[in-house]
Amino acid sequence: MTLRDTAPAPLAAPSRAGSWLYDPTIRGIVYQVALALFLVLFGWWIFDNTVQNLRAANIASGFGFMSDRAGFDIAQKPIEFTPDDTHGRAFLVSLVNTLIVAALGIVGATVLGFFAGVARLSPNWLLSKVAMVYVETFRNVPLLLQLLFWYKAVLSVLPGPKQGVVLPLGSNLSNRGLIVPRPVPGDGFGAVEIAVLVAIAAVFVLARWAKSRQEATGQIFPTFRVGAAVVVGLPLVVFLLAGMPLSFEYPELKGFNFVGGFVFKPELMALLLGLVIYTGAFIAEVVRAGIMAISHGQSEAAFALGLKPGVTMRRIIIPQAMRVIIPPLTSQYLNLTKNSSLAVAVGYPDLVAVFAGSTLNITGRAVEVIFLTMGVYLAISLVTAAFMNWFNTRVALIER
Repeated sequence: MTLRDTAPAPLAAPSRAGSWLYDPTIRGIVYQVALALFLVLFGWWIFDNTVQNLRAANIASGFGFMSDRAGFDIAQKPIEFTPDDTHGRAFLVSLVNTLIVAALGIVGATVLGFFAGVARLSPNWLLSKVAMVYVETFRNVPLLLQLLFWYKAVLSVLPGPKQGVVLPLGSNLSNRGLIVPRPVPGDGFGAVEIAVLVAIAAVFVLARWAKSRQEATGQIFPTFRVGAAVVVGLPLVVFLLAGMPLSFEYPELKGFNFVGGFVFKPELMALLLGLVIYTGAFIAEVVRAGIMAISHGQSEAAFALGLKPGVTMRRIIIPQAMRVIIPPLTSQYLNLTKNSSLAVAVGYPDLVAVFAGSTLNITGRAVEVIFLTMGVYLAISLVTAAFMNWFNTRVALIER
């Protein structure tokens, strides 16, 4: 037997069709195209089915109703609105009410949550236990029950305006809400507003300079104290130089109610109390988890250098913990914004109560109204998430 007779036959070259069929890249493209086609066809089927059902029920479609007369009033209206205005303006008023609650709620819940989260780790036994009771109590009770508690069991049982709780600066707390003096700017107050913007810009520049200086020399600049002095001092100096162009309209009791001043209605107060306290409990746990994720050696090293506990927490622990805190904190902000739709339970005129409630009942355009309402909440959530992602990138630690 010769070597030529026993040599194995050469392998057949793979076919051209088999090569692209088993290529992971090409298969991935094919699967994505197939999924995209399926989603487009599914969306078109839903749209076409909805249009046919509306035609069968003889229901008109479109957003032309936005220019029709609303015919109802809104209790809380940060911008002018009368029953003769359109549904489009009612949509705008209710959207502003939703944004006000979301903005105030996020600020309040953040402050309360950070304080409670740090307090749970305090060596002070009483402060730590009080923070623990707050967190474990309010995060385990449904938000809807908390809203009804604040509205029905706390604010509604307050005395009337005549017997209301008198507060400093002419303010009053009663079952009509919290009434405070309303600032009335005079001529020349625009200069004070410009001074505030200039002071904020100056503090921003100062903070960047202080950070660069610390990275270059290691010296710490008192940014907080100097910044606070600039933000308060510069507008105050301009205010005095302009002749103090600001007066206050104090509320006066006439008959059975107050006239003048600025009113925080019980519905708004109950909604804010519920959202801030409920979300603040979750943020406290996020902050506590972020601080505990930092190695204890960081604190020991800071103490060994002679830094005090407050400075160690503010300048070493919290900055490192932010990269752990911010992602779940973003989720809590989104939850607070979406939970504000429970305002309908206490009668606060937010987007759901006014537009998806009164406007929908009057016009009967359920598809358009619900679609637009869902789109607004989706847009608010995407903007909030984009801002927090940008902020997370700014505060992220950069390894050298």
